[in-house]
Amino acid sequence: MTGQFNNMEKIKNPTVSIVIRTKNEERWITACLNAIFKQSFKKYEVILVDNKSTDKTVKKAKQYNVKVFEIDGYLPGKALNDGIAEAKGEYIIALSGHCIPKEKTWITNLLKNFSDDNVAGVYGRQIPMNFTCDLDKRDLYTIFGLDRRVQIKESFFHNANSMIRRSVWEKIPYNETVANIEDRVWGKDIIDEGYKIIYEPDAVVYHHHGINQMQDIKRCKNIVKIIEMLNGSAPHEDKNLKEIMREQTIIGIITVRGELEYFLGQPLIKYTLLKANESRYISKLIVSSDNTEVLEWCRNNGVDITIKRPQSLSDEHIGIEKVLQYTLSIIEEEYQIFPDAVVYLGTQSIFRPKGIIDNLITILYQTGFDSVIPGAATYKSCWITEANGVSRIDSGFVPRSEKKPIHISYQGLACVTTTDFIRRGRLLGDKVEILNILDIYSTIEIKDKKSLRLAEGIFQEWWRKNA
Repeated sequence: MTGQFNNMEKIKNPTVSIVIRTKNEERWITACLNAIFKQSFKKYEVILVDNKSTDKTVKKAKQYNVKVFEIDGYLPGKALNDGIAEAKGEYIIALSGHCIPKEKTWITNLLKNFSDDNVAGVYGRQIPMNFTCDLDKRDLYTIFGLDRRVQIKESFFHNANSMIRRSVWEKIPYNETVANIEDRVWGKDIIDEGYKIIYEPDAVVYHHHGINQMQDIKRCKNIVKIIEMLNGSAPHEDKNLKEIMREQTIIGIITVRGELEYFLGQPLIKYTLLKANESRYISKLIVSSDNTEVLEWCRNNGVDITIKRPQSLSDEHIGIEKVLQYTLSIIEEEYQIFPDAVVYLGTQSIFRPKGIIDNLITILYQTGFDSVIPGAATYKSCWITEANGVSRIDSGFVPRSEKKPIHISYQGLACVTTTDFIRRGRLLGDKVEILNILDIYSTIEIKDKKSLRLAEGIFQEWWRKNA
């Protein structure tokens, strides 16, 4: 492509500062910074303006070459002005902490528009995640189209993904009093002063939520389908998004209580390790146990990290949540590893279908849920015992086609949860998805002599087919 808007020669040795505003963005900040530090344009600095995050946003960010400034009392314009005041670049990028640049040319595609001296600001395209709700997808598709625009009268501007000229900002900084839409207020001031704003569709970021909140869900869904058809693909078909998710730090935690148990002549934990090592996405495998023999065996068999947990966490009344919470705290405090998601694996569930761990991880990132667990659906009559008798919990005697199934979860096979919930002592988040398991053998858990004998009789043939 040629023309003045692709001519970088007029911009002599440009320097860029990227200002990222955050508050509790640990779910996104790793992917955001990974994409930034892969940019083909290299003369930039990154400044994180954090509004007292209570999660691991800042600790994760500090693993990169990033300047971090903490603020108290957030106003969007003031946060940007504070970040820009610390910046050295001639051109300033504003990027939300939950936005992920799509291409390695993202900075270049913003910067190329400043060959026109009268351009004050450029904002880029925002595209949804595949799990973005249809209301927000509609907003993003409608507002951020495929045609480049030069705005002379239109003052729309958006700081989730934008670049401005520092020399203009020094004359016209962001409004520090408004509680939101500081970008559109600045855009109005810029247009009134005779500057231009450019919309650049080639500078693309992923953004999981939209701009406007409307209520006509049915109409919205139809619009999204039409737009996706016209674009020729849905967001989940974009291979770049899959690459981003592969770069997440995902750890597997196997918990063992008591002595080393054996199954068919091998340590029981071995079968869980073999399946965990098949995963393409687990980057570190951790075993948490109260037994030194177990930990020594694991160290000798390729486990990345072994953690000796207190005996108090092995009491019968202690749930797995407390064990995982403690293990994660050691991982973060002593090893300075800040995972984006945790895969819990129990040793008593050894009939894991091929690929189940990565299937659960994939669903987590494709859907935006907090947790994903395996489950088996049943349409049978289900009852719960209460103080005054039993109560039915299924939908009663109705045709199967009209009946909603009850799902029995088997989290010991593998349970994937975003890290913040584990840190708070929870195995599952607020939004849970279930992966339906069809292999009846996968529901077998080795918990007593009866289940042990059952497993021993069928496991070797099952393993041969599923290894």
